[in-house]
Amino acid sequence: MDKQIEKMVSEKTFALVGVSSDVKKFGNAILKELTARGFTIYPVHPSLQMVEGVKCYKTLDLVVGLTPNLIVCVKPERAALLVKEAATLGFTSVWLQQGSGSKEATENGIAAGIHVVSGKCILMYTEPVAGMHKFHRGINKLFGKY
Repeated sequence: MDKQIEKMVSEKTFALVGVSSDVKKFGNAILKELTARGFTIYPVHPSLQMVEGVKCYKTLDLVVGLTPNLIVCVKPERAALLVKEAATLGFTSVWLQQGSGSKEATENGIAAGIHVVSGKCILMYTEPVAGMHKFHRGINKLFGKY
């Protein structure tokens, strides 16, 4: 496992932009799974006050200082701007969940000096890994992509 990914997940705390009250959305699944695994998650959503029993913050600047790590679970065109915002706010690591990453978002992070993970599912890297995520992790390890 990449040393920076290992550092991020060992800190067990993330802000999460793109959280949703819709149980079918990745943002909701990530919130539920990571909190069940003992992570502290700070969901950011402009109109939700609570989701899955966790307090939501209206804007990203309201979670500054609570964690250096950010998970982005929004459309790629919005993610590119969020990475820039995260960098100006002092976040040091951004995880672009599958479907959120883009060349522009990654380049924005690198240009700002922050670590960017893109194209990987965070649920494959946070213990305990089970079910399909465990299977996919095994396949990725087999082919040297983990």
